[in-house]
Amino acid sequence: MVHSETESKGKGFVFTRGPSTYSVPQSLYAKNRTRLVQRLGPNPGTAVILQGGEATTLYSTDTEVIFRQEPFFHWVFGVEEPGCYGSIDLGTGQSTLFVPKLPQEYAVWMGKIHPPEHFLAKYGVDRVLYVCDIEAVLKESKTTRLLTLFGRDSDSGLTTKEAEFPGITSFSVDNTLLHTNMVELRVFKTDEELDLLRYVNRVSSAAHREVMQLLRPDMHEYQAESAFRHFCGYHGGCRFSSYTCICGSGVNASILHYGHSGAPNDKLISDGDICLFDMGGEYSGYTSDITCSFPVNGKFSAKQTGIYNAVLASSRAVMAACRPGASWVALHKLSERVLLESLKDLSLVRGSVDDMMAARLGALFMPHGMGHFMGIHVHDVGGYPEGSVRSTEPGLRSLRNVRDLHHRMVLTIEPGCYFNPATMVPAFDNPTLAEFLNVDLISKEYLDFGGVRIEDDIIVTEDGMELMTDVPRTVAEIEALMEEGRRKYGEVPKPFEIK
Repeated sequence: MVHSETESKGKGFVFTRGPSTYSVPQSLYAKNRTRLVQRLGPNPGTAVILQGGEATTLYSTDTEVIFRQEPFFHWVFGVEEPGCYGSIDLGTGQSTLFVPKLPQEYAVWMGKIHPPEHFLAKYGVDRVLYVCDIEAVLKESKTTRLLTLFGRDSDSGLTTKEAEFPGITSFSVDNTLLHTNMVELRVFKTDEELDLLRYVNRVSSAAHREVMQLLRPDMHEYQAESAFRHFCGYHGGCRFSSYTCICGSGVNASILHYGHSGAPNDKLISDGDICLFDMGGEYSGYTSDITCSFPVNGKFSAKQTGIYNAVLASSRAVMAACRPGASWVALHKLSERVLLESLKDLSLVRGSVDDMMAARLGALFMPHGMGHFMGIHVHDVGGYPEGSVRSTEPGLRSLRNVRDLHHRMVLTIEPGCYFNPATMVPAFDNPTLAEFLNVDLISKEYLDFGGVRIEDDIIVTEDGMELMTDVPRTVAEIEALMEEGRRKYGEVPKPFEIK
């Protein structure tokens, strides 16, 4: 052989952060590899070849950005390290991980250089070899055809990075099969994946409860973000959040993806503000996505109670209708209908709810989709299978999923109601929408309200759904938890001035 080879079957755990955290079994990724081979094979002479993510630096500096693995590669191999490749022989099912051969200087700056045996034991693949030997290894295995990953994400519109290595042109390369098939497999979670997602939800749910107990008026939004991230990391072993934390208070709660660098959760939270905190921890690449809405002072006003209960009714109506065969588009419309019926009871809208639905009024109050797939990525793939057409109608065009539900799908359910002046004020002058709006009441009392979103993570079961998220949801439950937090923590100390 022209290369150094290590072969064995590893057993054990790919990922853990200590005895109090979850141990991710190697079987999670082994099962995903088996499913991929079963879907594409048997096909002697053909191999899947995937390129993992690469380490990057911050712009032109030498400051390394903390590495996060490419999701498709992670789904197959569970590898934490950058610069790797992986192959699966579709004739034999043999899996090979290719790791970079590192220079000795690496040990000085970055730590121990592990031999192939280390990665074999850690990741449980069939072989571990070096990246520099990919071409020789594939030819030695009598591989003549490679399946590479190339496809577009239906949410971002961006394409995956197709594998490249010296010598790839000596093989027949097909980039038309792999993406569609891997996307479809990722839609349906295995038992091992579901257990991992349940763990991440437990951690994130507990972190949300902790934030609700700690929060006080005159704290800043970023302090809530800090408390959440600390809890997930310290207690749950989650080094990363699934996405940028959204910690909107007051009018900021009406901004769907608040918290970015131009609006960095920096507002002082005032007594009486509604808070909308959308945050989720990530563990071993798998995500959670939970939103809690509550008043900073721990007591809902009558106005806050009305809007909150409207969104809660929408959420629970959708949950009651979740089962295999249910249309996600129909569930979105159900969430809109229940929300509009509640807003009508609050005198915020008037007229026929059927007519409101036809005019797409629901999109004014809830411009986003009612939820999305979730897994290795927070907006997981597969919501628009081949042949699907995205609607052009308000609200419906924002859907991230248009499929019917099936067993083992994992999704968020996240209806919301927002009074964003950027969308609400123009609607006052739109005759199609304005005829249904109580413009006087909304303009005088609700334009500074903010918004409410209630977001839970669910698993579609054989006959219904399983709710993974565990946070207080009724007004009474939230108020009781926040009152308990005041007894538990008293007045939370404010940051001291650093001199």
